[in-house]
Amino acid sequence: MYAVEVRDHIMIAHSFRGALFGPAQKLHGATFVVDVAFHREHLTEDGVVVDIGRAHDILKEVLAPLNYRNLDDVPEFAGKNTTTEFLCRHIFDAVAAAARKGELGPGSDGLAGLRVTLHESHVAKAWFEGPISDD
Repeated sequence: MYAVEVRDHIMIAHSFRGALFGPAQKLHGATFVVDVAFHREHLTEDGVVVDIGRAHDILKEVLAPLNYRNLDDVPEFAGKNTTTEFLCRHIFDAVAAAARKGELGPGSDGLAGLRVTLHESHVAKAWFEGPISDD
């Protein structure tokens, strides 16, 4: 399996509901380093996994509505704990949708899957990985 990975970051604020989260129930901030890995079985005719420039552009577009935001104020997240794991899936779904639409350029249709990793710190990270499909 071949892979290409792009990276960016976001700065957010949010709070959680539930005793599990202890002091994180109060409003707090986080800076996440975000990695998206694109996987495919065979390289394109051009010898790449995906157009790395377009991949980086798509990641920036997906992250822009989250960056410098209090996620508690984002309507689509109402009633949800915007945990690191939750955000991984949110970003995965948006990047996968862009890939299905061909927004990554020629060869988008040959991508097998994605892995979205959010690094909370130098000692903690979470990810969501799966196939690029409409399921």
